[in-house]
Amino acid sequence: MRIALLFLLLLILSGCLFPEQERAENQVPYDDQLQSVQMAVNQFQEDQGVLPIRNFDKDTSLYQRYLVDFGQLVPTYMQDPPGNSFENGGVFQYVLVNVETDPEVKLLDLRIVDQVREVQRRVNQYRADHRFIPFDEPVGNGVFSIDYEEIQYDSEPTVESPYNPNHQLPLRIHQDGNVVIDYEIDLQQTFKDAELEGAASNETDLRKLLIESSPFVPVYSLSYTFEDGEIKFFQ
Repeated sequence: MRIALLFLLLLILSGCLFPEQERAENQVPYDDQLQSVQMAVNQFQEDQGVLPIRNFDKDTSLYQRYLVDFGQLVPTYMQDPPGNSFENGGVFQYVLVNVETDPEVKLLDLRIVDQVREVQRRVNQYRADHRFIPFDEPVGNGVFSIDYEEIQYDSEPTVESPYNPNHQLPLRIHQDGNVVIDYEIDLQQTFKDAELEGAASNETDLRKLLIESSPFVPVYSLSYTFEDGEIKFFQ
């Protein structure tokens, strides 16, 4: 009887612990999973002559545009979507960059997307009620800080950087009313780590530096340039 009870207790505990462990694993960007998707995408393109991506609206932002369509890859090119993918209960969407030249698989963190969407929802509601955008101070070319008091925030929300867990990134608002993430401190760190300031002056969009040094794309971002020794929003 005791053995049966002990066995039952172990089953209950394992049932409680495994989902938590599974959730934790689904929040980690594993290199081997990226590589497996990359191989599947490459083989699909070689066989079919097109990329396995979902249809997108013309207004979809650049780094959310080319979402990998696992429905086209499974089961012929992959057994299942990666465990950390949205399609399999994870927090990441797999996306493609450099689609015209050398398609490369990257990750988009959906936790960041959710945070930005909530701020955007409040901005949209404020705009509908008051007929103007809750701008605060200008911070760049057509970019402003947000008047959070006007949209019912007690403190300024930030998002955790996908590039550096010690960085909390501020949100900005473009003159068209779209909420964006300001990745300037991540770019500054990238410059410092790789001593890139001289080379950066030749880049037309500094976001490429973030993509090259990380598995993540800078979702909800604007273009940046290096001008007069400073990182600036590019228009």
